[in-house]
Amino acid sequence: MSDPRSAQADALMGELQRQGAGRLTIFLGAAPGVGKTYTMLGRARELQRRGIDVVVGIVETHGRAETSALVDGLDLLPRKRSDYQGRTLDEMDLDALLARKPQVALVDELAHRNAPGSRHERRWQDVLELLDAGIDVYTTVNIQHLESLNDVVHRITGVRVSETVPDALFDRLRDIVLVDLPPRELIERLQQGKVYVPEQAAHALQAFFSPSNLTALRELAMQTAADRVDSDLREAQTARGLPGVPLRRAVMVAIDGLGQSEYLVRVARRLAERRDAPWLVVTVQTGGAPDAQRQGELDRAFALARRLGGEAVVLHGNSIVDALLDHGERAGVSTIVLGRTRERPLARMVNRTLTQQLIQRGAHYELTIVSTPEARARARRSLRENGGRLRGLLSRSDAALAVFAVAMAVVLAGFAERWIGLDDLSLVFIVAVVVVAARTRMTAAVLASALCFLAYNFFFIEPRYTLLIGARQGVTTVTLFLVAALVAGRLASKLRMQVVALRAANAHATELQTLGRELATAADAGQVVRAGKRALKRSLGAEVFVYVGGAPLAGPNLPELSDKDRAAADWALKHRQPAGRYTDTLAGSDWWLLPLSGDAGDKPAAGLVGLRLPPSLTRLGPEQRRLAEAMTDDIAQAVLRTRLVADLEDSRVGGETERLRSALLSSVSHDLRSPLASIIGAASSLDNYAEAMPREDRHALLETIRIEGERLDRYIQNLLDMTRLGHGGLALNRDWIGVDELIGSAVTRLQRYEPAARFEVRLQPGLGPIWVHPALIEQALFNVLENAVKFSPPDAAVTIDARRVDGEPGGPDHLLRIDVGDRGPGIPEDERARIFDMFYSVERGDRGRQGTGLGLAICQGMIGAHGGSVVALPGQPDDQGRRGTTIRITLPPIEPEPRPDAARAP
Repeated sequence: MSDPRSAQADALMGELQRQGAGRLTIFLGAAPGVGKTYTMLGRARELQRRGIDVVVGIVETHGRAETSALVDGLDLLPRKRSDYQGRTLDEMDLDALLARKPQVALVDELAHRNAPGSRHERRWQDVLELLDAGIDVYTTVNIQHLESLNDVVHRITGVRVSETVPDALFDRLRDIVLVDLPPRELIERLQQGKVYVPEQAAHALQAFFSPSNLTALRELAMQTAADRVDSDLREAQTARGLPGVPLRRAVMVAIDGLGQSEYLVRVARRLAERRDAPWLVVTVQTGGAPDAQRQGELDRAFALARRLGGEAVVLHGNSIVDALLDHGERAGVSTIVLGRTRERPLARMVNRTLTQQLIQRGAHYELTIVSTPEARARARRSLRENGGRLRGLLSRSDAALAVFAVAMAVVLAGFAERWIGLDDLSLVFIVAVVVVAARTRMTAAVLASALCFLAYNFFFIEPRYTLLIGARQGVTTVTLFLVAALVAGRLASKLRMQVVALRAANAHATELQTLGRELATAADAGQVVRAGKRALKRSLGAEVFVYVGGAPLAGPNLPELSDKDRAAADWALKHRQPAGRYTDTLAGSDWWLLPLSGDAGDKPAAGLVGLRLPPSLTRLGPEQRRLAEAMTDDIAQAVLRTRLVADLEDSRVGGETERLRSALLSSVSHDLRSPLASIIGAASSLDNYAEAMPREDRHALLETIRIEGERLDRYIQNLLDMTRLGHGGLALNRDWIGVDELIGSAVTRLQRYEPAARFEVRLQPGLGPIWVHPALIEQALFNVLENAVKFSPPDAAVTIDARRVDGEPGGPDHLLRIDVGDRGPGIPEDERARIFDMFYSVERGDRGRQGTGLGLAICQGMIGAHGGSVVALPGQPDDQGRRGTTIRITLPPIEPEPRPDAARAP
């Protein structure tokens, strides 16, 4: 049983959703002419007098003067004209009404079919879109247009109504107004010409508008209104947690596609509505796919169930009873609805009919058996016209295979008897039956068993070439053979059906699993799109596009779409509902468009999946539909995951940027303040005491200002270089420069700031020039040398060793390597890789506490821009045990690209 708290929560959520959307008021009548439109217009005029914005979307007055008078004074929306087959059709302008967005919209004739090419096939779909946009709708409908009552109305009046409204639309009701008129008064209005013109009125009085028909329709309308009031009361009580409302379990209707499926669906819908219970429609496939006629009826019944608010499920299994009972247990079913099928006398004698088995085994279920005389009559006609049910169950190819297998068995048995001396020839025929059963249906196996029985008796049982059996043991032999053949055929056929069902389920599961693996490794939306396209194309054999984004549809990777296709795609994105082919919304599109709606809420879909299947595929099977929808859901979840990952990465980068900004301010505040303080102090001394100072002191103060200013300039230059590196703004202006010139320039520049520094330079003979950005490489080498000088002892020289070395396999043949070594305390091994990080400093070693902590980070960026590398290595220990550190710079030899005019140069 359902949890009362869960039911109360569902009811509350339903009320909240209805409060957020537009509210629907239906003016319900038993037949045309009772005054539904007149009553609706009168209510609209009352609303207008109260200051409510009311717009007439569309109203059909049918030339009635009193109805037309009520339209005068109301805001009337101009109709939309469309041309179809040389005629001009007037329809409601849905887009204009949505743009106008009144408080209340009047939409007459809810069951009307829109003109071909409209956005929606039916007007009730237009009403749903208005309600979703937050517009209250007043509309009219007759009881015969209610989908679940279609068969009942047909039995009463003999007229099959084609324009119907799904019962699920009544779930959006705020109010239902029953417009009633006694049958006698309605007939009088009809005779007076107030409903139809005289010619139509005379025909209607003889057919639809008979007193008995009107009385029955009037009772149906009253019952429907009463049921709706009772349903509203139950929902309101449940939302408020009031007791006294028993919660019903689900209603399940089983259909087989043999002539009464749609009727059973409507019966189950009415039964579930009266019980306020969920309901579902199932069919059980025990073998291969049904024939086209039967599958077409199943598809229509499933589509009807979805329109009426039910669930459609295809079950696979060897036993119909087992499949129904197992699924009923999982789905929480209390009532099973069945159609009265033609029962075989033998099955009824041994209690093996479907009804008898369900009664025996379904002790916890309520069984409802529905009989339809029309369906039985159609079945008898179909039996005569199509050659009976056997023809539908036994195809020509299966019958041909059975005959061929029996013929081969006769040949092989004759050969075995004459040349091998095999006595038990029944084994040959049993093998033939098993082969047929393993490749076809059970009916073909039964046919093969019967033919083998006759052939075995005719050719190999004495007296031969007759159907007589001469000995008692012969009767026993052929009888046991027939039994063994039937059992073996049944087992082989059952095994085949299990294999077919498992193969289909495994194929779908494999496709979903493969798609899941590919989506799990997708790092961004582009990879998700590519994985989804491959999986859908592979599994459905359709042309596919996957679009990630909002409406309107736009992008470079989209196929060529017509205006109708784009309109359907934009509608699906905006309303998060399927559109296009195989749907009731803009069905003229060539594409079946499924929105990527993995998240909940009222926001537009995250994207769209478009499927264009072959034109010959006029209908879509339940398994294909379910697979496509499951894959679309997986793609939607993956798209949302990548978006969430991107958002988290942006947040992480934002936090890291903020952390670096704080670290930068903290790091440079002291290093910038120190030279500024020295410059300010020296400048103040010169300003106050310059005349009293000796010339040497003034010169020393000026030298301090110059040195500290240059020091401050280096700090600022490092910051600017780091900013350029971080934002990709570092451009390489390469030129030839000698290695000795490069090292000499960096050493000379550093000795201006560190006059006491000592350098020992070792250059390999024969080093030629290199093709680099001279200023950047000099700055990188300067940063490394400055770092080494800062922590080397005063009596130890900084070594610079430059030479050409062999490259690694798969890389350049040779590399330029520059090693800069000092004799400082060294860097711990676990911190050598981190010294190239921004703002990182160690307590001891080459970095110390002074400086911004950007020098080696800038060096790594500049060398990396040239395709080189910088690493920290332990130095060689000297006589005093000082090990130091070696910073190794490696640069690849890059040759300049030849100029276009180089070949023409003299």
